[in-house]
Amino acid sequence: MNPSAASSIPLANALREHFTRVVLPLWRGPGFNPELNLPYEAMNAANAQPLPVERYRAMACARQLFVFSQTGDEAHARVLFDSLMHTFRDTRNDGWFYSVDAAGAPLDTTKDLYTHAFVVFACAVYGGRFGNRNALDIVHGTSALIQSRFAADDDLFNAALGADFSAVTATPIQNPLMHLTEAWLAAREATRDNAFDAALSRLANAIARNFVHTPTGCIAELPIGADDNRLEPGHQFEWFWLVRQGGALFDSSGLAEALDRAFRFAQQHGVDAVTGGVCASLDENGATKDATQRIWAQTEYLRALASHDDAATLARLPDQIALFEQRFLRPQGWFECKTPSGEVARGEMPSTTPYHLLTAFDALPR
Repeated sequence: MNPSAASSIPLANALREHFTRVVLPLWRGPGFNPELNLPYEAMNAANAQPLPVERYRAMACARQLFVFSQTGDEAHARVLFDSLMHTFRDTRNDGWFYSVDAAGAPLDTTKDLYTHAFVVFACAVYGGRFGNRNALDIVHGTSALIQSRFAADDDLFNAALGADFSAVTATPIQNPLMHLTEAWLAAREATRDNAFDAALSRLANAIARNFVHTPTGCIAELPIGADDNRLEPGHQFEWFWLVRQGGALFDSSGLAEALDRAFRFAQQHGVDAVTGGVCASLDENGATKDATQRIWAQTEYLRALASHDDAATLARLPDQIALFEQRFLRPQGWFECKTPSGEVARGEMPSTTPYHLLTAFDALPR
């Protein structure tokens, strides 16, 4: 084992221990509403109590389904899967509601690609882990719906549609397409269906044609040429990891080479050399657009570092784990967002963040 990876093991184990001892119990206990069988959207970081309820999102339920499936808690995962099916499924128009209100009634009935991608992702992990055929049927059915109803020009997919799929309300953007890639990678692993290979290859090529910023290799948030575009370092690190998981599936797209350059660009311009903090976004020249340090971007940097095959890059991993723990974890949970100077910029703990923590911690050396 690489010496840097070996020296990272005790540091990584400490992160995983905190997750098991602190984070998971938060969302089995005070972060879970037993009347609706849904995770609250967020908890107050000061007292670990749920914030007043305005909505529950399908995506948040799906992310928690992933977390408890991946950590082997079949009983709680089954409750979350049942809630996803019974609370968020649109039996009239097909697909999934974006959100329900505090009483569990449909609130935002938008058909949102990001949401549908997370339904596929979570059901693939849950179905694959516990052999649940109903979940794997959802993987196939929702993937087919995405391909037929969300389809846009040039093998892309629209970001949002109206409740009955008849009107496009948001055209293709990067983030849902990245999570669709993540979802189909999980679906491929869970189902062994080679139809996902072809779908992933087409999507990767479409991303390369429409979103890769040629000078830097970065995958932009909006299609290249759009006004006020931005490059998010966290997403470069996330794509770097995903493309490595896809391997030969993505060879024809050129994404692997682009993201090697994107990793270097994001590391150079988007990571604070002293604190290790990853900023939210850059412009196309590498100047900071949004200096906020969101915890999810820090976790993606950890995951990308851990998967890098360059020894000098991997050598940064132990220090980066230590900086992350010091800056973003706390005895009762985590800090969601900080300013570059270390002040807390967002005081709550969202139910969606354990997904980011777990995916990063799973990728660290053992």
